[in-house]
Amino acid sequence: MAPTAAEPGSGVDTLLYKRRIDIERKHVTIDFKENSRGRFLRITEEVNGHRNAIVVPLGGVEDFRDALNEIINFSKTLSPTH
Repeated sequence: MAPTAAEPGSGVDTLLYKRRIDIERKHVTIDFKENSRGRFLRITEEVNGHRNAIVVPLGGVEDFRDALNEIINFSKTLSPTH
Protein backbone atom coordinates (compact mmCIF):
# COMPACT_ATOMS: atom_id res chain seq x y z
CA MET A 1 0.00 0.00 0.00
CA ALA A 2 1.44 3.38 -0.96
CA PRO A 3 1.86 6.08 1.67
CA THR A 4 -0.76 8.81 1.76
CA ALA A 5 0.51 12.35 1.27
CA ALA A 6 0.02 14.58 4.28
CA GLU A 7 0.06 18.33 4.63
CA PRO A 8 1.55 19.57 7.91
CA GLY A 9 -1.21 19.97 10.47
CA SER A 10 -3.79 18.25 8.27
CA GLY A 11 -4.28 15.29 10.64
CA VAL A 12 -3.75 12.88 7.74
CA ASP A 13 -1.69 9.81 8.59
CA THR A 14 1.16 8.80 6.29
CA LEU A 15 1.80 5.06 6.14
CA LEU A 16 5.52 4.34 6.44
CA TYR A 17 5.46 0.55 6.83
CA LYS A 18 2.82 -2.18 7.09
CA ARG A 19 2.92 -5.78 8.32
CA ARG A 20 0.00 -8.22 8.43
CA ILE A 21 -0.08 -11.38 10.54
CA ASP A 22 -2.77 -14.07 10.33
CA ILE A 23 -3.24 -15.80 13.68
CA GLU A 24 -5.87 -18.52 13.78
CA ARG A 25 -9.05 -16.74 12.64
CA LYS A 26 -7.75 -13.24 13.38
CA HIS A 27 -5.96 -10.80 11.11
CA VAL A 28 -3.54 -8.47 12.89
CA THR A 29 -2.18 -5.46 11.05
CA ILE A 30 0.72 -3.40 12.38
CA ASP A 31 1.01 -0.03 10.68
CA PHE A 32 3.93 2.32 11.29
CA LYS A 33 2.59 5.78 10.52
CA GLU A 34 3.25 9.45 11.05
CA ASN A 35 1.17 12.58 11.14
CA SER A 36 1.64 16.15 12.28
CA ARG A 37 1.86 14.99 15.91
CA GLY A 38 4.57 12.37 15.34
CA ARG A 39 5.22 8.72 14.51
CA PHE A 40 3.33 5.79 15.98
CA LEU A 41 2.25 2.17 15.62
CA ARG A 42 -1.39 1.35 15.03
CA ILE A 43 -2.10 -2.29 15.84
CA THR A 44 -5.45 -3.48 14.51
CA GLU A 45 -7.12 -6.82 15.16
CA GLU A 46 -9.89 -7.89 12.81
CA VAL A 47 -12.06 -10.93 13.46
CA ASN A 48 -15.44 -11.70 11.90
CA GLY A 49 -15.73 -8.16 10.54
CA HIS A 50 -15.09 -6.49 13.92
CA ARG A 51 -12.03 -4.31 14.47
CA ASN A 52 -10.17 -3.23 17.57
CA ALA A 53 -7.09 -1.04 17.52
CA ILE A 54 -4.50 0.43 19.83
CA VAL A 55 -2.02 3.19 19.11
CA VAL A 56 1.48 3.19 20.56
CA PRO A 57 3.45 6.44 20.19
CA LEU A 58 6.99 5.89 18.88
CA GLY A 59 8.42 6.91 22.25
CA GLY A 60 6.76 3.86 23.83
CA VAL A 61 7.45 1.24 21.16
CA GLU A 62 10.60 -0.15 22.82
CA ASP A 63 8.80 -0.42 26.20
CA PHE A 64 5.91 -2.15 24.42
CA ARG A 65 8.36 -4.58 22.80
CA ASP A 66 10.07 -5.24 26.12
CA ALA A 67 6.73 -6.00 27.80
CA LEU A 68 5.83 -8.43 24.99
CA ASN A 69 9.20 -10.15 25.33
CA GLU A 70 8.67 -10.52 29.09
CA ILE A 71 5.28 -12.14 28.47
CA ILE A 72 6.72 -14.43 25.78
CA ASN A 73 9.56 -15.53 28.05
CA PHE A 74 7.16 -16.10 30.96
CA SER A 75 4.77 -18.10 28.78
CA LYS A 76 7.63 -20.48 27.91
CA THR A 77 7.91 -21.42 31.59
CA LEU A 78 4.28 -22.56 31.81
CA SER A 79 2.96 -26.06 31.27
CA PRO A 80 1.11 -26.65 28.01
CA THR A 81 -2.66 -26.16 28.31
CA HIS A 82 -3.53 -29.01 25.94
